[in-house]
Order: sequence, then structure tokens, then C-alpha cells
Amino acid sequence: MDEKKVATEVVSLIGGKENVSYFSNCTTRLRFNLVDSEVAESNKSKIEAVDGVIGVVSNAQFQVIIGPAVNDVAVNVKKELGDISENASAPKEKQSVGSLILEYMMAIFQPLVPAMAGGGVLKSMLILLAMMGVMDKTSNTYEILTMVGDAPLYFLPILVAFTAARKFQANELVAMSAVGTLLLPNMTDLLAKGANFAGFGLTPVAYAYQIFPALLMVFLYIAMEKLMFKISPKPIAVFFVPMVSLAVTVPIVLMFLGPLGLQMGNLLATVIVGGYTKFGWIATAALAAILPLMISVGMHKAMLPYATSTMSKIGYDPLYLPASLGHNISESGAAFAVSLKTKDTRLKQAAVSAGISALFGITEPAIYGVTLLHKRVLTAVMISSAIGGAAAGFLAIKAFALVGPGLASISMFADENNSKNLLYAAAVLGLSMVTSFVAALVLYKDEVEVEETQTDNLPVAGSLSLMSPVKGLVIPLSDVKDDVFSSGMVGDGVGIVPDDNVLVAPTDAEVTMVFETGHAIGLKTSSGAEILLHIGLDTVQMAGDGFNTFVKVGDKVTQGQPLIDFDVDKIVAAGYDPTIIVVITNQGELDVSNIAPSTRRVTHGTPVLAVSVLA
Repeated sequence: MDEKKVATEVVSLIGGKENVSYFSNCTTRLRFNLVDSEVAESNKSKIEAVDGVIGVVSNAQFQVIIGPAVNDVAVNVKKELGDISENASAPKEKQSVGSLILEYMMAIFQPLVPAMAGGGVLKSMLILLAMMGVMDKTSNTYEILTMVGDAPLYFLPILVAFTAARKFQANELVAMSAVGTLLLPNMTDLLAKGANFAGFGLTPVAYAYQIFPALLMVFLYIAMEKLMFKISPKPIAVFFVPMVSLAVTVPIVLMFLGPLGLQMGNLLATVIVGGYTKFGWIATAALAAILPLMISVGMHKAMLPYATSTMSKIGYDPLYLPASLGHNISESGAAFAVSLKTKDTRLKQAAVSAGISALFGITEPAIYGVTLLHKRVLTAVMISSAIGGAAAGFLAIKAFALVGPGLASISMFADENNSKNLLYAAAVLGLSMVTSFVAALVLYKDEVEVEETQTDNLPVAGSLSLMSPVKGLVIPLSDVKDDVFSSGMVGDGVGIVPDDNVLVAPTDAEVTMVFETGHAIGLKTSSGAEILLHIGLDTVQMAGDGFNTFVKVGDKVTQGQPLIDFDVDKIVAAGYDPTIIVVITNQGELDVSNIAPSTRRVTHGTPVLAVSVLA
């Protein structure tokens, strides 16, 4: 992957840096808040066609799924965007309340994950080493490394202050200073002894590890800062605004909002853990089963506030992360099964890569590249995830680090008070892998049956094989409902009833013709084959409405490169047949044979025609 090229193309296709009001990334995705999403939405197919992009999801944010290489791409995206702070105040399109809430949750909690994951896994590895007798728990080395791992959770209020202030465009450093007051050793000691402020008794609260008191403090600080900027004389605003904001915010939090935030965190943890206690393995199984659907639209991020709060409150998570273990490994096992069973070379390669990523806790490549494209695989994954989740719930597995569960992070289940917890997690990992592998092996079938007898029709040396330019149902040319094409007057070939909306090059070739209306394109190969790709019947009458071309005459294209995207629904709504015609127009010079004369389903890269030069 050329990370710089990916970044440049993505930024351009979403409308340029002027259209981005906020950017971040997680472990697999580029996340954009856009001023106007219409441009990005209209270019979805082009973005998905960028080499290195796995898929696109649009809900609260416009998300471009990259996979494990996302950090390198994100670095280049930031270079492309430069300073986008001036875009933050640009008019935004209206969003639903649900989308806004999800957007703010992701902006505040998503950036916390790397720090919490790194610290959590470090602590869990130290526990594992101590359990194995490799390290002495009383040694200074162990104690120092434990504090390193504990720091992200201890200072979680300050980290939350930073992300929240950044999202709401307040002064991050002053917001962090305000929250930092709650963590001062002297403040902690003062509160523990029963302090008061202006005669008002303060609740003795230990604010380290807490989320909601910090959030409430930042919200109040933001309101104070905006108010102070309005009334403060400009010459003294540099110190007057933060001074008054801090002097008002901190006491109010100590008296009212801090204890309220503590109760909010306690309530959330109590409700979730209480629900888990009541429903047990059923809750874990149900959550694991629907995770592939939640992840596909980014809704799994709604679990972050719960997981973060529970982890900081009780020190472990009994629900979301154990369920994720069953799901992640199920994605891996299913992908490996598909790679073993499929005869599609491209799918085989994608499935192997996706299986390895999912095994290590990164599931998006498997979800977008394999699972969601094949209903039988999705069924296998959901069945296996439910079984793995049920086992995790039944065994009451606890996770001690906020990171995607997988083989490399299995130490996150090390429990110094229960040595069996890690063994149970390893058992769930093995169960999920075997169950999903077997289920996918039994259920999965190539949508295109590639028979051994087809090898007789493959092109000989000096000839070429044309791949399907679209996913869909191949039909004989004689069944096409157009006398000109079905009679073979234009040339020999096939028809394909499309299942998707992107026409790709069936082989390496040069573009020789692009109709102004975008409904047809002509190609010529190095061996002399002249190919006509015609989208729909009589669609020239649509005058280009619903068609978007990516290439021009003279362009050299490679097999699989997007040529045109088209709106199937719009074609059908206009009363036209959307069948794609693939014909060789200079058939007098070539021998054209249909590799699959019978009706069957095909996908991009499936051979449909063999072309060779006549002797």
C-alpha cells in the first residue's frame, strides 16, 4: 500500500480539507466529521475502489476502513488536512439526536483506547509473569512497571478532559488543569479528612480513575469559558478567562457535580453488571452474536463509555470484552475456512490475510472483506460467536484491559485472584476458532461454481481470459432482451444481470471509447481484442443520469480497475433493463468462447469469456 497516495485520494474524494471539521483514527478506521457529507456520500464507490481501502461506513462520522495500516495512512491524512480548526465553526448539516450522541461519544472515548489498551495489557502481562514465577511481585521493577500500566487509568479524568475539550473546541490545557485539581495529593488528603468550602461540606470522593466527574467538570468549564470570553475585556482575556473559569468551575464540581458524576458512574456500572448478573451467559451470547452487525456500522463504539467506566470502577469487564473474544476468533476461524474452500484466488488471499488480522483482534478486514459479502459466512460467524459468547458468560470470564481480544492480547484475561480465568479464556478462544471453522467449512459455497471441466475452455497461450466486470448473474447472450445484442450482430459475448453498481475492467486494456452518457465503454487489449461493455438496454435515453465514469479515452486500465459506477435502482425505476452486455466486437479476427455457457452467478474476477487469435 502507498499510504501517501491513499491519504491523498481519500481526502480529495471526501471533498478536500475544506470539508473536514474534525479528524481522528482508531485501530482500523479513518474517522471524519464533515461540513457537508453529500460529496463524500456520492463518491463512496470511488473511495471503496482506492487501493488499500477495505470499506466505507457512514453514520455519526464518515469512516474509511483501512485495517492494520491505518496509523501510517492517518499520518499522511493529517499532512493533507493541515490546520482544519477554521472549518470547525462552518455550518453543519443537521443530524439526528442519536447520531450526535454517538459522534460525541466516539470523539471523547475513542482516543482513550490506545493508552488504556497499552497500560492494561502491560499490567496483565506482569500479572501473568508473576503467576508463572518469572517476576517477583515485591520487586521494585514489578512495582514500577505496574505503575506505568496503571497510569492511563489513574489519570483517566485528565485524558477525558483533553478529548472532551478538544471536541467542544475549548482550551484543552486549562480544562486538564481544572480536572487535575481533583487529583492533587493534597486535595485527595483534604477531602478524605472532611473538608468544606465556604462553609459547605464536601463529599470525600477519590477522583482518580473516574470518568463522569471529569466530563461534568469539562462541560461546566466550557460553558464558563464561553461566557467569560463574551464579557471579558480583550486586553486581559488571556488570564482573566481561565482564572475566573477555574475559580468557579472547581468549587462547583467539588460541591455538587463531582459527587453527582460519581453516582452516574456507579449507576451505569451497576445497571450493566446487574443485567449481566441476571441474564448471565445469555447476555454475553446475544452481544457476541450481533457484534459483526454492530461493527459493520460502527455501533460497537457505543459500548466504549460502558467498558471504560466499568474498567475504571471495578477493574474489569465481564461482558463486552469476553463477548468480543468469542466474536473476534469466530471471524478468524471462518475466514480461514473460506480461504481453504474457495476456488476464487482473490478471495482466498483476502481471507487468509483477514483471518490472521482477526486472530490478533482486528476484525474489520474479515467483516468487510469476507463475512458481509457472503451470507453463509455471516451465519457461521454469528452461530459461532453466540456459542463462544455463551461459554465466556457461563465461565464468568473477566477482561482486565480495554483492547481488542485476540491471540496477542490473551494476557488481558490474566487474573491474579483466579488463575483459571486465563485458562477459560484460552478455552473460549479454541472453541470459537474450531466452531467457526467447521461451521463456515460446512455452510460456505462459492457463489460461482468453478467446475474442473471449465479448464478445457480456458484460453491457450497467446490468448486471454475476460473476467466478469460486475458481480451478478451470467446469462447467455441469446437471452438478452434486445434483438441487436441477442442476435450476435454486435459481437459474441454474454449478458450479466448486475448485483452491484460498479463496472470494472475485465482485463488489462486501453480505453478506446467512452460514451458521453456514461452507459457504455470500449476497450482494446494488447492482443487486439476489442471489447464493448454496455450497461443496460436503451439506457442511452437516460442522458447520463445515474452514470459516473472514472476513466477517459487513452487511459491504460488494469483488470479489476473501476471504470463506471451506475445506479441500478435508478435504471430500473426509469423502466429500463439493467443487464450488462459484454461482447467482443471484432469477432471475425478472434475466436470467442463462453467459459460458462450455463446460467450462473459470478463476481469480479470470475472468468466469463475466452478469446484467442484465429489461426
